[in-house]
Order: sequence, then structure tokens, then C-alpha cells
Amino acid sequence: MVFTFLVAGWEGIAYDSRILSESLSNANAQFPLPPPDKYYLCDAAYANTRGFMAPYRNVRYWLGDFRRNRALTDKEKFNHGHAKLRNVIERAYGVLKARFPILKRMTPFSLLTQRNVTIACFALHNFIRKEGLSDEFFDEYDQPNVRLQDGDEHVQDHGDEQEPRHGSSEDRQFMSQLRDQIAQQLMQNNVL
Repeated sequence: MVFTFLVAGWEGIAYDSRILSESLSNANAQFPLPPPDKYYLCDAAYANTRGFMAPYRNVRYWLGDFRRNRALTDKEKFNHGHAKLRNVIERAYGVLKARFPILKRMTPFSLLTQRNVTIACFALHNFIRKEGLSDEFFDEYDQPNVRLQDGDEHVQDHGDEQEPRHGSSEDRQFMSQLRDQIAQQLMQNNVL
């Protein structure tokens, strides 16, 4: 539950996929790409491209949905497994926001102060986790049944958000085929 990369200091609103695309194209950003045979699990705001595996769009995704009804299709099974694995990211953000409520109230501060506070909060979060200090927030969010804010019922396209475009069409096709293979294997092996 530690953060490995942070971009702070964007003025205004920027979509996650745009920030990632900018980070990937900026040699000075030193974004830590995964090894060639690995990938990051990301949400539907990101392109499903080599190194980044997104869930299926417009298919049930949130863990709460699967508490009520089990996954029936290969795509639902994939999204359920993806959500279970990606849940650690949501829990890490839960700890961060619970510990540092200032992150939700930064508008009165200058952009420079907002950036510095954000970096300091992430650094302190990682320090506490890496040092293994006794911590009520990590203790709470380490529990397997912690309730998180899930949001929408399905992973959906957002009309005002551009389709993410990092990676080549070949890379996107490769990851889509890999995702389909994983989904089919989950269905055949009756996993999840």
C-alpha cells in the first residue's frame, strides 16, 4: 500500500489518462514502466495497452456488485478478479485521504503550496507504511472487509472524457487479446 510514482502540480482538472500519457512521453518524469512480461492493473480511465491492463468497459466491476450476484460471463469474471486485485490501490488512497483530510481542502492555497503539501502527504504515507509503524489507518484499511466507496455500478465510458490514447494500436490489440485469454481461462477453470 505504498505509492511508487506521483505527479503533483497540475493546474485545474486533468484526467488520469492525460497525466499518464504526459508522464510516459516526458523523459524527465522517469515513469517506472513494468518489465515486458508484466503490467499494471489500472481502471477504465486508462488505455488497455502493453504494460497497462484495464477492465472491460460497460461490464459490472465493483466488488459490492459481486457480493449480491456472482459473476456470470467471462468478462464479469475478469472484472471481478481485476477489482479484487486492484482493491489495494483503493485502500491505499483510503488511508491517505483519512490521514490527510487537507488533501480535500486545498483550494485556498497557491498551486505551489498545493503541490508541496501533496508531495509531503504521499511521502509521509509511504514512510509510515515502509517503516512498519503501528498505525490505526493502515490497521483499519488492511482488514479484508473494509468498505470503500465504489462509485458506479459498472465501469463505463464517460462522455466528456477522451478515449485514452497512450500506446500504439498494436500494443492495445496485444493487451486486449491477453485480457480475453485471461477471461476465458477464468471461465473455463471456474475461478472466482
